[in-house]
Amino acid sequence: MLESILRTAGLRTCSAGNIGMSLVGVVMHDELDVIAIEVGAPQLPFVTTMSPLASCCLNIADDHIDHFGSLDSYIAAKARIYERTQVAAIYNAEDERTRSMVERADVIEGCRAIGFTLGAPGLSMVGIVDNLLVDRAFVSDRATTAQELATIDDIDPPAPHNVANALAAAALARAFGVSPAAVRDGLRAFVPAAHRIAQVATVDGVMFVDDSKATNAHAALTSLKAYPSVVWIAGGMAKGQDFDDLVLEVGERLRGVVLLGVDRARIAGSLERHAPEVRTAMIDRDDPSAMAEVVATAMSLAEPGDTVLLAPGCASWDMFRDYGHRGDEFAAAVERLAADRMEGRAS
Repeated sequence: MLESILRTAGLRTCSAGNIGMSLVGVVMHDELDVIAIEVGAPQLPFVTTMSPLASCCLNIADDHIDHFGSLDSYIAAKARIYERTQVAAIYNAEDERTRSMVERADVIEGCRAIGFTLGAPGLSMVGIVDNLLVDRAFVSDRATTAQELATIDDIDPPAPHNVANALAAAALARAFGVSPAAVRDGLRAFVPAAHRIAQVATVDGVMFVDDSKATNAHAALTSLKAYPSVVWIAGGMAKGQDFDDLVLEVGERLRGVVLLGVDRARIAGSLERHAPEVRTAMIDRDDPSAMAEVVATAMSLAEPGDTVLLAPGCASWDMFRDYGHRGDEFAAAVERLAADRMEGRAS
């Protein structure tokens, strides 16, 4: 999303790091004006010299606990993204822990703390007013004026967590001096990557959505909250996460749940404790082709108007090469289901 805004502004740019293009492969190219970098928490403890123009932590979720040993260690690693930031350290105003990370960061003198919020923005924030994305951070008179950047309709999909992503991307771009018009046009031009809230098909009134990229409980929660009645497909490698809070928050939305993967029992336990009335199916197979059974089972639990949502909340490596492979198997199974239903009606 940030790359789209920067490119629309006429800048020579690319995105790199973590998943996708290697940062090492692009930093030597002097023809680039700016690079949008994603750095994963496991990488940050080894980053000792990077000095970003602007930096951002979108949120803190109960993730990678198996790697770091505790949530506090995970947060400490993520906080390193702000070290040596030059212009703008951008935090989530709805997540106090990200604000605290900025307050403690050792930044370059003159660097400002900039918040983003889904509500009306305060001073030095970007936020939402009357369905408009507005800037009260990078304007000359922050006390009395706000600059319109875009509308929520310019964001696809306009789910709350994606609007938050757009605000963060806009703040990062504005820190580099990008114009409001380029922010708007970049958001309009942005095409979401595969396996991120991607509608696959509607079969007999049931919509199938692929959010295989939702590899932790926080991401799954935000995806689930976008739909009122859901058959949830979840499971995989839980990475030490707890799912109790997620189930407590979205239990009333769940028409049913289909669980797969090595840590499926962990999620089943949360459902038994906090949403025992929700119909739950366990898929015991561990081969990728099991996704056909997963999809068929989800369809049997759904009713017209429901959404079958693949938002696993877990890593994929126990059954699949990666989250993309998992999403591809899901989409293929949905397409086969749709074709079988069509063929059945034709005969």
